[in-house]
Amino acid sequence: MPEAVVADPAVDVAAGATAPVAIAVDQAGKTYRTKRGETRALDDLTFSIKSNEFVTVVGPSGCGKSTILKVIAGLLPLTDGSVQVFGKPVTAPRSDVGMVFQSPMLLKWRTVLDNVLLPIEILRRDRKDYEAKAMALLKLASIDEFASMRPRELSGGMQQRVAICRALVYDPPLLLMDEPFGALDAMARDLMNVELMRIWSEQKKTTLLITHSIQEAVFLADRVLVMSGRPGKIIADVPIDLGRPRQPRVRGTPEFLKHTNEIHRLMGVEYA
Repeated sequence: MPEAVVADPAVDVAAGATAPVAIAVDQAGKTYRTKRGETRALDDLTFSIKSNEFVTVVGPSGCGKSTILKVIAGLLPLTDGSVQVFGKPVTAPRSDVGMVFQSPMLLKWRTVLDNVLLPIEILRRDRKDYEAKAMALLKLASIDEFASMRPRELSGGMQQRVAICRALVYDPPLLLMDEPFGALDAMARDLMNVELMRIWSEQKKTTLLITHSIQEAVFLADRVLVMSGRPGKIIADVPIDLGRPRQPRVRGTPEFLKHTNEIHRLMGVEYA
């Protein structure tokens, strides 16, 4: 296993001060029990994420990346260890977390605006109080002109923008994203990376994003967490010192290449 590269997640180097911790995962383990026996998905997983930080996670398939998000959201219980979000233990599903999945999972019979407002209805809040916020998010995502359309009338990338707006409409302080652009073609994925960067710059949510793309992980993140194979654990915590705002051309810089090569090496993939 490659030697871990660990950054201190509690220190904001740029600001020269300690930032509050939004997510604290301590020696977390998860074992799935089935009729065929037990599978250890996560083992001794320890990391933390600061408020307003954008962190990405990469690792081999089946290493438990998606399990991490479900545990943080309170959708799965841990077998051992602990998770705290904003200083409180996670013991049940949380209403202060916005989630975006690989599939947009929009309701086909609802308009774009109605899909964005769905969490407001689930939380039993007054829809009228959030309609302006929903339209503002759609405008921020450059799809406000499609507010009255149905999902089938939108491209895959546009549908995913709707899903992001839906996750943000009730203003959750934490955004969890599970391979949100994995189903898109390369060009659409690059475009959505730029759009997400722009939306995050405006909203400044604490964000944890799972991805199989090392380039995507480096382009978006303040830090990249690298996981081992199953049972998954953090083998490296790589700070990304590319500055912000970040434009697509940063992908062609020596600094970007240095980071992607480092993460490839940590995952056991090296080029001659």
